Amino acid sequence: MNKQIIFIIVLFLTIAVFTYTARRVYLLFKLTKPFPVGDWWKRVVLTFKVVLAQTKIFRFPAIGLVHAITFWGFIVIALGSFEMIIDGVFGTERFFSFTGKLYDLVMALGDLFAWLILFAMIIFLTRRLFLKIKRFQGVEMKPISKIDANIALTIILILMISLIGMNISYVNMNAGNYLGVYTVSKLVAPYFTGDSHSLHLVYETSWWIHILLIFIFANILPYSKHFHVFMSAPNVFLSRLEPLGYLPNMENVMKEVKLMMEPDATFDETEEDTPERFGVLDAEDVTWKNYLDSLACTQCGRCTSVCPANITGKLLSPRKVMVDLRSRMKEKGSKLIKDSNYSDGKSLIRNYITEEELWACTTCNACAQECPININHPTLIMDMRRYLVMEEAAAPAMLNTIFTNIENNGAPWQFSPEDRMLWAKDLAMNKK
Repeated sequence: MNKQIIFIIVLFLTIAVFTYTARRVYLLFKLTKPFPVGDWWKRVVLTFKVVLAQTKIFRFPAIGLVHAITFWGFIVIALGSFEMIIDGVFGTERFFSFTGKLYDLVMALGDLFAWLILFAMIIFLTRRLFLKIKRFQGVEMKPISKIDANIALTIILILMISLIGMNISYVNMNAGNYLGVYTVSKLVAPYFTGDSHSLHLVYETSWWIHILLIFIFANILPYSKHFHVFMSAPNVFLSRLEPLGYLPNMENVMKEVKLMMEPDATFDETEEDTPERFGVLDAEDVTWKNYLDSLACTQCGRCTSVCPANITGKLLSPRKVMVDLRSRMKEKGSKLIKDSNYSDGKSLIRNYITEEELWACTTCNACAQECPININHPTLIMDMRRYLVMEEAAAPAMLNTIFTNIENNGAPWQFSPEDRMLWAKDLAMNKK
């Protein structure tokens, strides 16, 4: 009974802290701009393909397989974790064992994946600690980011060790009369025998370590780069469905264009006369999908590793754009929640992302194509460019020349419309 009461108290505290964090994230989302969502069936198919089948991860076949195994394993192990919560609250033992063969299958897969994920974490930690992988480097990858990743991987490693400890001690305690199937642990169990008291102690210790680490991990994830554990699947489901390279029109600009082309056209008169800001200057100007992208970003660096601007030595890093947006919202968002007019004199452009970075983008969409969770970096970059051009006329000199020519001559070239066909005046004579 004491164990049950302690567990309920810990669970309540876990839910309370998580609720506080979820509310904070929700309020930050409310600061952002709308983003239209539709075509629900297409989104379901896309989610199955990208999330469950992990198709984009397999572009790096070897390490992609290790990552996919980790993901699939967590889905199965989560079912066992849910059972542990029910057992902890109601004082039951192996609550779902009544499902028979299904329970045997889930336990067998959970046991197998626990061992596979254990080895996967060793591989991931080895890569991060001892191998200098280029895409793990970058100005945006500060020391705290690397520490964050190593802590998360270590927690997962301990989670798997504690789960394996539970399974082995459980098998040994019950001597063939246990619930479920433990494919690998059953083979290893004979090497970890002991008296009943020792086995029970190992089981209880492993059980508490495992469940408490799950609770702790769930509450530190929103503050770490591993927030993608929660956010990546929703981000894929809410992906842009338009072809890569498609850039959405700005509604306030389209309205003016339509008025010029159709003076008699009618529009909703309830709209505000004062236009909103053109493009994106700061974190509150982005859409909620842009902000979701930044929270879902795994910081894997696959986007930056294929960016032609970055490869050729320019400052642009698509990963940095997402990291900077999340950092800027974290810095300013909490103040905006309390005071909608708050300003700290800084902005996403220039203080976080320089103009040089923005204009280095070729909008080739290699980053969006490569991203394993369908983040679309170019749309955000283009919106920041739109702000620079339409609000500050701060385009590079070459583009400003083109804009001036279009305004004066109706074409990007520095010739008047009357002289546009001079190049062809001798064609008929030469043909004769």
